[in-house]
Amino acid sequence: MESVASRNGRVSFRSPAAAFSDLDPETIGLLIEEAADVALVLEPDGTICDVACSSEDASRLEPQSWRGRNWFDIVTVESRPKVVEMVNAALAGDPARWRQVNHPAGSGPDIPVRYLARRLRGDRILALGRDLVALAALQQRLVEVQQTMEREYARLRHAETRYRLLFQLASEPVVIVNATTGKIQEVNPAALDVLQRSQDRTVGRSFTDLLDADSARSVERMFATLHSSGHSDPVAACLRDNRGPCMVSASIFRREESAYYLVRLSLPHDETAIVAPKHNSLLQGVMQGLPDGFVVTDPELRVLACNAAFLDLTQLATEDQAKGHSLERWLGRGSIDANSLLSNLREHGSLRNFSTFIRGEYEGREDVEITAVSVPDGDAPCLGFIIRYVGRSTRELNGVPHGLPHSVDQLTELVGRVPLKDLVREATDVIEKLCIEASLRLTRDNRASAAQMLGLSRQSFYAKLRRYGLGELDS
Repeated sequence: MESVASRNGRVSFRSPAAAFSDLDPETIGLLIEEAADVALVLEPDGTICDVACSSEDASRLEPQSWRGRNWFDIVTVESRPKVVEMVNAALAGDPARWRQVNHPAGSGPDIPVRYLARRLRGDRILALGRDLVALAALQQRLVEVQQTMEREYARLRHAETRYRLLFQLASEPVVIVNATTGKIQEVNPAALDVLQRSQDRTVGRSFTDLLDADSARSVERMFATLHSSGHSDPVAACLRDNRGPCMVSASIFRREESAYYLVRLSLPHDETAIVAPKHNSLLQGVMQGLPDGFVVTDPELRVLACNAAFLDLTQLATEDQAKGHSLERWLGRGSIDANSLLSNLREHGSLRNFSTFIRGEYEGREDVEITAVSVPDGDAPCLGFIIRYVGRSTRELNGVPHGLPHSVDQLTELVGRVPLKDLVREATDVIEKLCIEASLRLTRDNRASAAQMLGLSRQSFYAKLRRYGLGELDS
């Protein structure tokens, strides 16, 4: 009988009887083995008469041992109703559809296989399966990456919220100017008061349009110097339309591959008038533009100067908020880290890759590595620190979960970050998990023997398997 069905984009053979009339059973068997990862020939009651397997993952289930067993008995509990439905549907001649079934794999995760069952001549049933292990791993990886991205997005969103709040509430007049176009991107309320303009009339306008002609040229030269060298001295300027004199200073920063000027305005009567920083020479050149945090302190760790990357790590708005404070204030382990840094610098003069974390002003926390050097010579001895952000999501993307540590090295990284009682509990869990894994390897995944080896009851052993994710997992 000819068939030309074309439902839902599916096209069937026009004349299968003519096309395959000369195929012998051996050839048909080989074709099924190549086309399916797992193939089962079943009796009407679900007993497996024969089996073929070409999947490396499914081969771990030892499918050759399935012959003579019921299909119902080699799948997980939640998959058994699906097996019964597929067998009954095949015997009734109902249209076949793919169903995912999970096979238990000892101490490892279940092996998902997608089956389709069809009735053969007589009462036997052919079940064809496709291995879904690779797809399941890819889906799990996608979920992990998505969760990491969501956490990073939430962190950035919270940081932006804090920045917006600080920017709007700051008493110092601040204007953000695009370094390429010279147009104003953002302006805070304090700056609007000084300029005596509304936000709609200010944003999008050239910054130099707000100054008189001579002042505009001076500010343009300041911007050019800032763009080329990374720093510049404040200049005196006069606002347009006789709105009075002011001091203009600026620093440069990058955001989304574009450069911007952070311009600060100060009126003559303002007690916070901007002057050239005393220690500006320490941050000249590339140090001010470093993507890593850069800090100069006195021998007692009091901050003398820092760059914008350090301000980002510590969640500070301006350099003045850091000056005079001890670096210990932001070090993750406080005085412990500070004493360790100072002792190493006094003994060796320099230090590389000191691992710790930075505490921000708004409860932020960033894992960092610190490289430091002592400069004892000169009129003003000082210490220099480069603080490199190492990120929180790296381990997750490399497949290391947040939960239980897997080695002594990971446990030692927790020293100083969690209480001792929690650290002892983590160490106990690590040792217990390693012992369970070793017992399963020695007994070749024989759980009863492994439980006996460890002196545990079978119920307690199974509970620990579930706790550490070593037993059967939910599909």
